[in-house]
Amino acid sequence: MKGHHPTLGITLILLMAGCFATMDTSIKYLGAFVPVLLIMWGRYLTQTLVMTVWLLRSKTSTFRAAHPKFQLLRGILLLLTSSASFYGVQYLPVAEFTAINMLTPVIVTLLAGWVLHEKVSPLRWALVCGGFAGALIVIRPGSGMFGWAVILPLAGAVSYASFQVLTSKLAALESPFTTHFYTGLTGTAVLTPLLFSSPIDIAGTLQAATAGHLALMLGIGLLGTTGHLLLILALGLAPTSTLMPFVYTQIAFAAAISYAVLGHAPDPWGWVGMGVVALCGAASAWLNVRKAAVPSSPVAADTIAG
Repeated sequence: MKGHHPTLGITLILLMAGCFATMDTSIKYLGAFVPVLLIMWGRYLTQTLVMTVWLLRSKTSTFRAAHPKFQLLRGILLLLTSSASFYGVQYLPVAEFTAINMLTPVIVTLLAGWVLHEKVSPLRWALVCGGFAGALIVIRPGSGMFGWAVILPLAGAVSYASFQVLTSKLAALESPFTTHFYTGLTGTAVLTPLLFSSPIDIAGTLQAATAGHLALMLGIGLLGTTGHLLLILALGLAPTSTLMPFVYTQIAFAAAISYAVLGHAPDPWGWVGMGVVALCGAASAWLNVRKAAVPSSPVAADTIAG
């Protein structure tokens, strides 16, 4: 019923933005008590288990992947993005981190012109420049505000843009729910040996954790999984070009939730930079999905990493 329920679709996108903003704030808070690698492993394990149940109950999607190599590469790229996010929010305020990470659509434009040799219009180049200008306002190089940590959201945006360019060419060949399962499975498969070979005392950490911390670990996994599912469902209700600009409400959600939980509020220049990134990013996302070869694909349109 694509395009028949735009209001409901936008509502689901807003809920999705709230999920991811809450997840990022929760990761920053929990990271002070639990190793980030353990939190990330729990997030991907939760997604794997939830999507296993989903596919077992589904009548339209299966575990069969038409392109296993595509699923593996896609999963690794998203895992790299998640790694930048999980560790990045430990060093940067959540709202500013979110804004920088939202450069993905403008980087997709760059990659489309450079890697895929697509023609990029002057308007889209202007949005690219505007997006990076907004990021520079947030970062303010030389100010000493964030230091080396700004590399993490920038690296995350680059890896996620690469993920999108790959996905846009192959997304129509796979069920988004099957892909969502393999994304979780890939992350779990890669992180499990890393976690168990690390110096982290897993049993001791879990035993020492409070019930609230354990519940928050589970909640982070559920928020990440639910956020992506909400996006998939929303894209079944309204055109991608209608929905994507609303993804940028995540910046506002991140600012509000991180202030409520952590007491951090961006300074005036931070707000200006985040506004510029949101405006240019939303416009770039809208133009990118309008031009995409698979404009209705829930996977190709996924602009959120978590």
